[in-house]
Amino acid sequence: MTRTPPTRVRPIRLWRWRRNPLRRHSDVVEAWIVLATWICVLTGGALAGAAAARMTDSAFAARQAQVHPVSAALTDDAVRTPPAGSGYDDGRVWAPVRWTAADGTVHTDRAQVFPGVPAGTRITVWTDRAGHVVSAPATGAAATLQAAAAGVLVAPLAGGAVWAAGWAVRTRLIRRRVAEWDEEWKRVGPRWGNLSGGKG
Repeated sequence: MTRTPPTRVRPIRLWRWRRNPLRRHSDVVEAWIVLATWICVLTGGALAGAAAARMTDSAFAARQAQVHPVSAALTDDAVRTPPAGSGYDDGRVWAPVRWTAADGTVHTDRAQVFPGVPAGTRITVWTDRAGHVVSAPATGAAATLQAAAAGVLVAPLAGGAVWAAGWAVRTRLIRRRVAEWDEEWKRVGPRWGNLSGGKG
């Protein structure tokens, strides 16, 4: 008994883009949907990431314009032992400081310093327009790194949203095609034996 060797079917690449008698109009539409989706994923993701990086950089620049550094003096010794933290701080403690603004008014607030710093030590603090101590703005390499990180995070999210939209359109097209097949089979199925020359 001879065994027929299995036939290996070789997939035809890009068959939706080639002329062939089995290609349907819906296949061409699906191919264009897939192509347009990937183009939009790549370009849209890149543009969204670049826009997010620019917006983050602009936000840093705007905040830097609203705050300014001043020289302040500690009015009391900083504690020598920092309180038990959450593990995310840098070991600094809060201490009272005083400084004189450009208009001659004296301001007091609290700023973070390293433990054990004696009273009278001068430090640089950042203040807002209301005269309150605020955190230092991100500048230089830190600002560039954070802006780039924002772009890197936003780019795949935007690309994923575009891909999901394209996938939904393609799925709807496939479901419509299957429904058309069902309708065609309901119409032709009962007469298939006669159409194929068999006995029905």
